[in-house]
Amino acid sequence: MSKFYTKLTSRLQKFIEAQKIFFVATAPNSGRINLSPKGMDSFRVVDENRVLWLNVTGSGNETAAHLLENKRITIMFCAFEGAPNILRLYGKGKEIKEGDASWDALISLFPKTPGTRQIFDINIESAQTSCGMSIPYFEYKEERNQLNDWAAEQGKEGIKTYWENRNQTSIDGLPTKILE
Repeated sequence: MSKFYTKLTSRLQKFIEAQKIFFVATAPNSGRINLSPKGMDSFRVVDENRVLWLNVTGSGNETAAHLLENKRITIMFCAFEGAPNILRLYGKGKEIKEGDASWDALISLFPKTPGTRQIFDINIESAQTSCGMSIPYFEYKEERNQLNDWAAEQGKEGIKTYWENRNQTSIDGLPTKILE
């Protein structure tokens, strides 16, 4: 039932573009696995083996800490409507922050989003589809705006203060280097 790919075919790219939610998983060499749901207009397929994910300020910064340690990342998409399908992207990621050489070119691919923290640039090593026949149907209603509203209210300085207080280490104490 499952099938592996060495690149994102046009069919897989279309599937990704149609999804409203995805899940990001990373893990340190030793410590807790992080698995987070993501939404918003925050994912881009650059080419057959490269994707970008715009990450916004949140309660933790686990992905940054884990990728600094080992670069491993898995992204999963599920079909909650239409034909059943699960797609996992396995790859190596790196963090791009404002001020980095490629920031301006990459950030221009996304809508302006309050609280933008970093972009993760991911090289896809393999992709896997599986049946997804046990995944229930869900109807998409709308985006939630609470995080954007909160970030806009904080402003750039408030967000930086939040990073200083809450985003400098992972839950396992690994550095995120968010302020470097």
